[in-house]
Amino acid sequence: DDGKSTLIGRLFHDTDSILEDQRTEIQSSTRSRGETGLNLSLFTDGLRAEREQGITIDIAYRFFSTEKRKYIVVDCPGHFEFTRNMITGCSNVDAVVVLIDARNGMTEQTRRHLAIAAILGIKHFIVCINKMDLVGYDAGRFESISEAVRIAARKVGISQPAILPIVALGGENVVLPSMALSWSTGPTLLDTLEGLHLRERDPSLPFRFPIQGLIRTNTPEYPEFLGYAGRIASGAVRVGDRLKCGLSGKTATVTGIFHYDHPGLQEATAPLSVTLTLDREIELSRGDLLLAASEDLNPVSEFRLQICWLSPEPLDPSLPYLIKVGHRYVPFHFSKFEDRLNIETLAKESIQIGERNSVGLNTLAIVRVRTNVSIMVDPYFDHPSTGSLVMINPRTNQTVGAGMVLGETV
Repeated sequence: DDGKSTLIGRLFHDTDSILEDQRTEIQSSTRSRGETGLNLSLFTDGLRAEREQGITIDIAYRFFSTEKRKYIVVDCPGHFEFTRNMITGCSNVDAVVVLIDARNGMTEQTRRHLAIAAILGIKHFIVCINKMDLVGYDAGRFESISEAVRIAARKVGISQPAILPIVALGGENVVLPSMALSWSTGPTLLDTLEGLHLRERDPSLPFRFPIQGLIRTNTPEYPEFLGYAGRIASGAVRVGDRLKCGLSGKTATVTGIFHYDHPGLQEATAPLSVTLTLDREIELSRGDLLLAASEDLNPVSEFRLQICWLSPEPLDPSLPYLIKVGHRYVPFHFSKFEDRLNIETLAKESIQIGERNSVGLNTLAIVRVRTNVSIMVDPYFDHPSTGSLVMINPRTNQTVGAGMVLGETV
């Protein structure tokens, strides 16, 4: 309830990014709630339950652009019970904006969101202390909250978060500066976003290609065609490159790169979805990983994970679970619990694998797992797409946890 949806609505409104039909719908919804004016939080809160409760439950995606860059804005829920939605929304972003109500200051959920975003490897953090008008634009209140933010950020490895005072409802310091906040010498939120230096997709990264499926055709144009389809997770591939299957170690040479728009590419880079043809069959199937033949990445069956538990039912190490890594489902078991993060203190606590309810809903913990068969994974901070996975309860088919592979694998 700190004003995230209102902030996004204000950002779009003040950059003239709300379309006329969207404005009409917001006006209609505002009137139906018995309100006057324009309730900008309704721009992203599309579910009926959200509009009735005044909170964000689902994840909403909105798009806008400025003269400098294009943006995809992901409106994530802040409430504890919807933390799993927040993890989904944060899993592939360049920057996060965390809001704090100036009246309440830092809360446990603020610390949780900072910790999760840091664990996900997000590089840019912007903390907006909102509703400054409700504390009389008090610079002292802003500074005290800012110091608490900096202390919490350092504990989870965030070195220099940008901290801004704003009033989302009135649009103060969002797109335009505010006279009432003239004591703040920093940029507006939009100026901060415009100034972020983002990592571009680097074609020099090691090549990773999780195979999603095989394509076989026998047409006059493509007789006895066999292609391996998937999305390039990182790096680049060129015709003539020597690749290997990560699990078997067998190698082959790329003879063709096919894309629905361009059937005869000589080179393709992440994140393009393509079909590769090879000079010989090497027994590849869905779930296998292709990489450069010179790579020394080896299959593993035991490794360390940073996990966030997403199920209301606590983790039970005696139950069978599945890991979904890439396009493959693999049985596994927990071999060791190392520690969990205390959200109140941001300190690590040691836990034992048999300890009852030691890993419950939204718990952040480090564990060691052992899979029934060897799989191909990377350290998450080197390759997020091939270093992340989800955990599934096969009896209910429910996703129960998200995991990030840590550097130590055996």
